[in-house]
Amino acid sequence: MKEQSRAVTIIAWILQILAAAAFLSAGTPKLMGNPMMVQMFDAIGVGQWFRYVTGGIEVGSAILLLLPGRAIFGAILLICTMIGAILTHVFVLHSPPTGPVGLLILVAIIAWLRRDQLKVLGQASA
Repeated sequence: MKEQSRAVTIIAWILQILAAAAFLSAGTPKLMGNPMMVQMFDAIGVGQWFRYVTGGIEVGSAILLLLPGRAIFGAILLICTMIGAILTHVFVLHSPPTGPVGLLILVAIIAWLRRDQLKVLGQASA
């Protein structure tokens, strides 16, 4: 059983590093005002403040994915963000949500693998 736990931990860390890299790559251009991101958020129609919020969530959650004991929180935030991205692609941008769906699957797997971090939090507060 210990060997399986070690394997799961290694897989989780690999997935966390991949997801963190993906979300740093996605969030940084939003925060830096990349013209393509500005144009996309203009098309969404909510305002550029939403670009900053989304970029901040992506970058902040990517950092959480790399902090021991905090990956579950980054994954949960990103699950919510990717659900919003999927809905935006389908109903507002009218484009296929392929990227957000793939990222949603990735962070959902991380959340499932790191679900024990919520138990530890619950025990600490009891």
